[in-house]
Amino acid sequence: MGLKGFYQRHFSASDEKIISPGFALRVGAVGFGLFFMTYFLFSWSMENVIHNRKEVIVPDIAGKSSVNALQVLSENNLAMKIEGYEFNESVPIGTVLRQIPSSGSTVREGKIVRVVFSQGGESVFTPTLIGLPLRNAELLLRQRQLVLGEVSESYSLKAEKGTVLSQEPKPELSVSKNTMVQVVVSAGPPPAGIVMMPDFRQKKSDEAQQWASQNSLSLSISEDQNSLFPGGTIIEQSPDPDAVVNGDTKITLTVSSRKGGDVSDREFHVRYEVSQSGSQRHIRVVALGKQGDREIFNGLRDPGSKIDLAVPYSGVEKIRIFVNGILVEERPVK
Repeated sequence: MGLKGFYQRHFSASDEKIISPGFALRVGAVGFGLFFMTYFLFSWSMENVIHNRKEVIVPDIAGKSSVNALQVLSENNLAMKIEGYEFNESVPIGTVLRQIPSSGSTVREGKIVRVVFSQGGESVFTPTLIGLPLRNAELLLRQRQLVLGEVSESYSLKAEKGTVLSQEPKPELSVSKNTMVQVVVSAGPPPAGIVMMPDFRQKKSDEAQQWASQNSLSLSISEDQNSLFPGGTIIEQSPDPDAVVNGDTKITLTVSSRKGGDVSDREFHVRYEVSQSGSQRHIRVVALGKQGDREIFNGLRDPGSKIDLAVPYSGVEKIRIFVNGILVEERPVK
């Protein structure tokens, strides 16, 4: 409304004679002066508060966990703010990778130090290479951003030449990218004069004794009364399949000694057909029950081959089938 309108509204006509426009301008100037003086005093006070804080040196918190980093900063009256996370193979996961301001900088107490934490190296899972031809195994490693390491050979009765028999690290382990995976591949059947241990598991003990007699080897047999398998079935062996043996090798078989004829010994059959495509696969069958988990089959099988196992009902509740280390099927036992 302007100064004139303001005074017309708040003062009488007689008052207008007393208050001149010059006086009103002086009053306005004083008001503005008081405002600026108040603002200056407030700013000056705040500057004093800030500048009265002590100067401290930013500590080095690189490589420390979030708890330890916060504790170190708090001891120096500094605060912490997480800026983000980055992958870094050389810095352990969950520790400080970078800080701003950097260590050694001089700042006022209360300063916020921004921190970036390490997520460690980018991790991948090792694929199952067992049963694959070496070329396929190498391609699979590249897909997972892993590297094929040392390749060694071993004779094998159960796997074709060039097929992966074992690997290190083992399948489905979390490792950093570009980790080297060592493999052992089959060199095929052994030459004449070399005797290797067959896979006798889930076969009858008579078959093992006949093999031992043909190769002039001796067997040591122990019995397991709690086995799930019918009496006379081999459930464990030492050495493992494909181990080279001779007359000095101690060969031990564990054979089921279950008695037949009881209702509780009725058997059910576990049948599984390996896929027709691809190469050999590592098949593992596990029985789950009140007495714990029991492995009932473990071996390599060709594409299209069939597995047929007879297992007693007693104590078994579920059957799990693994292919190349991956659970592909779980069946209840009814």
